[in-house]
Amino acid sequence: MVEPWTALGVSLLKDLLFKDILLELGKGALEDYVKDFFKDCIKGGVESAKAGVLKKSVGEALQQFLKIVEDELEFECNLSGAEIRDNYQIPIGQFIKHQDVKPLLGQAFARDCRTLDGKQLGRIWRQQHLQGMPTEFDWNGVAKEYLKEVKRIIKQSPELRSILELEIQEAIAQNTQEAAGIIPDFNLKAYQEGLQERYANLNLDSLDTSVYDYREKLKVWQVFVAQNVRECQEFLPQVYEIPKEHQRRLRESNQLAAEVAPEALARHRQVYYQQPVSSILDLVSQIWEDDKLRYLVILGEPGSGKSIFLQYLALNWARTPLNNAIELPIPLLIELRTYNRDRNSGECKDLLEFFHKGNVICRLNQHQLQEKLQTGKVLVMFDGLDEVFEPTQREQVITDIHRFTNDYPQVRVIVTSRIIGYKHQRLRDAEFRHFLLQDLNSRQIKDFIYRWHELTFTDEADKLRKRERLQQSIDSSKAIAELAGNPLLLTMMAILNRNQELPRDRPELYNQASRVLLHQWDVERKLLEDPRVDPVTIDYKDKQGMLRQIAHFMQAADKGLAGNLIQADDLEKILSDYLKTIEVSNARKVARLLIEQLRGRNFILCFLGADSYGFVHRTFLEYFCAWEFVWQFQQTQTLSIKELKTEVFGKHWQDESWHEVLRLIAGMIDPRFTAQVIEYLISQDGDAEKFSNVFLAADCLAEVRNISGIATTADKLFDELQGLTNYDLNYYYLPFGEENKLVRYICSQAVAAVVKIWQNNPETLPLLKQWAYFGKNEYLRRAAVREIARGWKDHLDTLPWLKQKVQSNDGWFVRYGAVEEIAHLWKEEPDILPWLKQRAQFDDSVIARVTVVQEIVSLWKDEPDTLPWLKQRAQFDDSVIARVLVVQEIVSLWKDEPDTLPWLKQRAQFDDNWLERQEAVEEIANLWKDEPDTLPWLKQRAQFDDNWLVRQAAVQKIAHLWKEEPDTLPWLKQRAQFDDNCFLQATVVRKIARRWQEEPDIFPLLQQWVQSDYYRVVRHKTVEEIARALAFSWQAHRDVFFLLKFIVLSNDDDYEQYAAVVELARSWKDEPDTLPLLKHVVQSDENENVRCTAIEEIARGWKNEPWMLEFLRNCALNDPFERQAIFEENPRKIALEIIIEQYPNHPDTLSLLQDRAENDSDEQLRKWIMDNG
Repeated sequence: MVEPWTALGVSLLKDLLFKDILLELGKGALEDYVKDFFKDCIKGGVESAKAGVLKKSVGEALQQFLKIVEDELEFECNLSGAEIRDNYQIPIGQFIKHQDVKPLLGQAFARDCRTLDGKQLGRIWRQQHLQGMPTEFDWNGVAKEYLKEVKRIIKQSPELRSILELEIQEAIAQNTQEAAGIIPDFNLKAYQEGLQERYANLNLDSLDTSVYDYREKLKVWQVFVAQNVRECQEFLPQVYEIPKEHQRRLRESNQLAAEVAPEALARHRQVYYQQPVSSILDLVSQIWEDDKLRYLVILGEPGSGKSIFLQYLALNWARTPLNNAIELPIPLLIELRTYNRDRNSGECKDLLEFFHKGNVICRLNQHQLQEKLQTGKVLVMFDGLDEVFEPTQREQVITDIHRFTNDYPQVRVIVTSRIIGYKHQRLRDAEFRHFLLQDLNSRQIKDFIYRWHELTFTDEADKLRKRERLQQSIDSSKAIAELAGNPLLLTMMAILNRNQELPRDRPELYNQASRVLLHQWDVERKLLEDPRVDPVTIDYKDKQGMLRQIAHFMQAADKGLAGNLIQADDLEKILSDYLKTIEVSNARKVARLLIEQLRGRNFILCFLGADSYGFVHRTFLEYFCAWEFVWQFQQTQTLSIKELKTEVFGKHWQDESWHEVLRLIAGMIDPRFTAQVIEYLISQDGDAEKFSNVFLAADCLAEVRNISGIATTADKLFDELQGLTNYDLNYYYLPFGEENKLVRYICSQAVAAVVKIWQNNPETLPLLKQWAYFGKNEYLRRAAVREIARGWKDHLDTLPWLKQKVQSNDGWFVRYGAVEEIAHLWKEEPDILPWLKQRAQFDDSVIARVTVVQEIVSLWKDEPDTLPWLKQRAQFDDSVIARVLVVQEIVSLWKDEPDTLPWLKQRAQFDDNWLERQEAVEEIANLWKDEPDTLPWLKQRAQFDDNWLVRQAAVQKIAHLWKEEPDTLPWLKQRAQFDDNCFLQATVVRKIARRWQEEPDIFPLLQQWVQSDYYRVVRHKTVEEIARALAFSWQAHRDVFFLLKFIVLSNDDDYEQYAAVVELARSWKDEPDTLPLLKHVVQSDENENVRCTAIEEIARGWKNEPWMLEFLRNCALNDPFERQAIFEENPRKIALEIIIEQYPNHPDTLSLLQDRAENDSDEQLRKWIMDNG
């Protein structure tokens, strides 16, 4: 019977390890596989008339793909044939049958395919939880080589070319027909006006603005503050903070990707937090310069500023004079909620038609818009993917976006979405880069507050007073500062601040803030719209009552307060039960209408997907939860003080997610009861919990306005905190281990707690200075320094005192703490920068000098003198480590400066220290690879530098980064021959053997080097590389077999003999001469290490032969080994170990061991037998 592939005309490669995969595939239904393979590039389907041609093409393409994967595993990952077969044959077979892989491989046949998505292949491999690929495996390289082979297949097949050309003609005809009906106008002036009319005024609909008319007062571009973003390509923190059960529901409703293994999740989390934080405007400015950033997804929490950011971009263009605007990319802002509605109603069939006749602010001519899209002069912004609530419809919208980027690859695209319910996989596979909006930082909050008050106040004194009042409220409370990090909630606080003083205590602030947000939760209007229910009056107190009960329910659920989540059924029950208590008829129906209202719009509660809801910010969850406990304690008196202590504080003080709730409770109840709670917390055993009981007690005391009424309790707490400032462990621990971190944390927290409560006490500052001078450990001293700097910054003697600490003989850790505080808190003082530069030059600690340099770079990078000064430090610092680190700072931050490369080349050529020259060589190769002079310059360094390690660095970079250059291999051969350092020569041998293994003259060259008078280390490396490469491409070289035999029999180097023995036994096992040769080595070789290796290889390769036990027994009895040193390996012991492993129950095994234990001449072997029984 003729094999199916052969019948189709496919010539199978003889040396293809994965041949069985192809044979197995050929036995199945090839027609279905071919249809799936070509579905994205042959739109007309696979007809019977052309099926044979396409089957042959698929077979040839798959064969090449499998061969490329084999080569990558062998040559780049250093795997043997056996390892590849055993570990990857089954997974690769599954992989090429995957539904997403088939069309992806088929795309290489598409008419306009220039690149193939190797990253997508890798992602599919990982998602299928297949055998892990080695780290060296390069999917992009595989995709690139595969595409080349497909182009060769197309070129060699006239029949295939005719099929593909017919596809092109049909596609052109179809596009011409579709373009025929494009009629509407393309009026950019009208579009600009429409954008301004729709988006210019700041939208405050979700907040109560009745106290002041903000309409027409605030424009988006006036108050917009550019937030920061962090890349989150693999990890979204908020997703994995929600309860497991809700994650499961989101997956079941297709709103969350597959579960990630804990190890992978930890790895993704670490990578996420290592990503740099940058301005979102800086990111967007790069999308026109960096193709890798042409598609972005911006994710954020409700109210985090996603929509206003896109509006700001659109308005920037809309406010530009038209004669300038027409030269700029046109911003198309698409509200996906509207697009999805129009699409479902039949108003438009795709995104292009949506602008032609959809519900947009200004319709644009499709034909002219398409021209702009094809040239890439458009920024398309898809706002609110999360507002497409139905998961299947959301998936369709994602498909439309993906298709849009395929149709118009030059266009830049931004998509925004809320985090919960967003599945990143599909857009990530479509090459979208994901970024997460960060909370506003303190500088951004300050900027917003300044702008807001400048725009909304006319009275100068009133403006200044209220601006400072709001800023002070934020600065004095960590919880309020967290609230202010959300742009919507910061706006709410600014509104609230206008006509009333922001309360000092957070509970009252949250109460007033909730009233602002609840104002627009217009329950009555929603009910009046529905004829099925009677009119109902529900005031803000009722709404707050409902929210208290919702929060109380949520804290008792899975993951509690950390989850911020409630299911619709539970929410409905709570609402309906509460409505019944205020005598609302049809309570359940009313509750359902309220929930329906929440699905369409955020109020203080918001929809989270998978039929779940949560508070718009967790601060409100914490506040209403605390209020409910206080309500039960004070109003209904269903909670006693004992229960409050034991059931609320006692059960939750170890859980950090509860601490804000407990602090709020402490501030909302009478101070007498707060004192009892504090004393209860102090009495708990907190040693295993980093004394969080004591620090929580301090936070609770800080909530009390006047602590003089509970002075006894305050004194007890002070004694506890003072004791913790001297905390230490009663055993030795490493200076940089976990124990060290624990001691540092507890000492620092104790000092901070003392200052937080007693800062206004006149005895506190002298106490801190005492700790700063005489503290038991450096952590206490540094914490005291930090608190003095921050708490007493305005004291005239604080800065001189800190400078004196920097120059004291205290350890670098304390001195650096003082430097850090001075740099950050007194940055604007004119003499601070010169003073820091002095410390960077003259401090006797290398670490201190480097850290001062880093502070200067961080805070004064843009100063014109900073770069020249850094270059001086890179040249004249006494420490080579300091100089190298300074060079790294310069290169990372000033790479694009025209003088940086010439300066670095000088350092690489003339610096006296080889380590600095090596660092400079590597930086130049990595960062200036595309400069035409870089390769010739590196070759000079590789040839003429005095230090072989510098030359080696240059050689390695050339071999790695310029492999494709035709002159690289000949040049490396020269270096291998003429460099005078054997270790560098060995490095070159390895690079040549591994990266140019397919070159026809490489094996003879290595063979020549093995037999030459090269340095021993070079011969070692050459034999090793020959042996490594034998399993595949060089096995056909008969000369290799004879070379290895020669090495085994004639070489006096045991390392080279070892490599040759192993490769003979494994790659030429079936050769008739191999086993006799190995046995000869066992009997006659003078080196015991070589005999050991031969015994092991014979036992491994011929394990089941009937003569094996006798062979091993003979080795154990007669090998001539005589011990000269304790570390030598005894071949008799090797033989006995194998006998014990392979023949443990053989009747002769025990007697042989007993004989050797009594009679062997090697005392070490006899002892080993006795010790192992």
